[in-house]
Amino acid sequence: MQHPGRARSMSKLVTIFGGSGFVGRYVARRMAKEGWRVRVAVRRPNEALFVRPYGVVGQVEPVLCNIRDDASVRAALAGADAVVNCVGILNAVGKNSFDAVQAEGAGRVARLAAEAGVTRLVHISALGADRDSDSDYTRTKAEGEAAVLAAFPSAVILRPSIIFGNEDGFFNRFAAMARMTPVIPMFGAATRFQPVHVEDVAAAAVKGALGQAAPGIYELGGPDAESFHDLMKGMLHVINRRRLLLPLPRFVGRLIAFGFDVVQAVTLGLIENKVLTGDQLKNLYRDNVVAPGARGFADLGIQPAAMGAVLPDYLWPYRPSGQYDAIKASAKNLRKA
Repeated sequence: MQHPGRARSMSKLVTIFGGSGFVGRYVARRMAKEGWRVRVAVRRPNEALFVRPYGVVGQVEPVLCNIRDDASVRAALAGADAVVNCVGILNAVGKNSFDAVQAEGAGRVARLAAEAGVTRLVHISALGADRDSDSDYTRTKAEGEAAVLAAFPSAVILRPSIIFGNEDGFFNRFAAMARMTPVIPMFGAATRFQPVHVEDVAAAAVKGALGQAAPGIYELGGPDAESFHDLMKGMLHVINRRRLLLPLPRFVGRLIAFGFDVVQAVTLGLIENKVLTGDQLKNLYRDNVVAPGARGFADLGIQPAAMGAVLPDYLWPYRPSGQYDAIKASAKNLRKA
């Protein structure tokens, strides 16, 4: 028998733009557990069917939406009580430029949400957003925030640092590299980051969607602020591998990024630069930590998880013997005894 409170809240609808992405899927799952109907607005709904089991039959549904188109966004917003915008890109390809997606797209969602009478809006930005930055990523993140607040002043804006979790593109990427090569090249080895668990970011977004967070900007960082070098050292310890961490000069990064950016441009995006872009290189040399005095997890009543408590749960496949690594180590110790 369904809980009465859950049945009542099923009348509420949340639209999650980018709801099948790394962060969006966790927000969708949590909103479904809260008993809300969840509309997952994505460019390829057929590739987002995995979100349906997050709730009961018909509770979570992916729908087609292009954040660059007014009519498409308006249709995705129809009847929604709350909106969470998780859309963001790390590399501009074709029409999905940083300006079109992170600045204009964010403003479009906020403007049309206000017109549709949506009660609450949560916008996921990024730590370090800066309108004066020479990085298109961080500049458009800041422009997107400004556009959101102009159209929807009561919005909750979340600025997470690097996000880690099962499907992350950070620790998984370097752990896979460590499995294949004895050397891990690094740019910006001294740059400090404050990685935050995806579940904690999702919990913050849900608080905003439920009206449990005051409007405004929240900077989200985990309990550990470490250099890029130390993060890689910790990751290698978790996967039980010894690799050379090799800091490289910035000009080498520029050459690599330029080469792959040219290939992407010449092929019109058919070959996407998934190695290192010039824009990404700029951000590798900027500290990415919560500013002193900024509102954050404490103001939301959330205790963020430490990396050490989470990384072993999903990086074990990169260990020399995978899930049996700890057992084999224990067996060796027994033989020695």
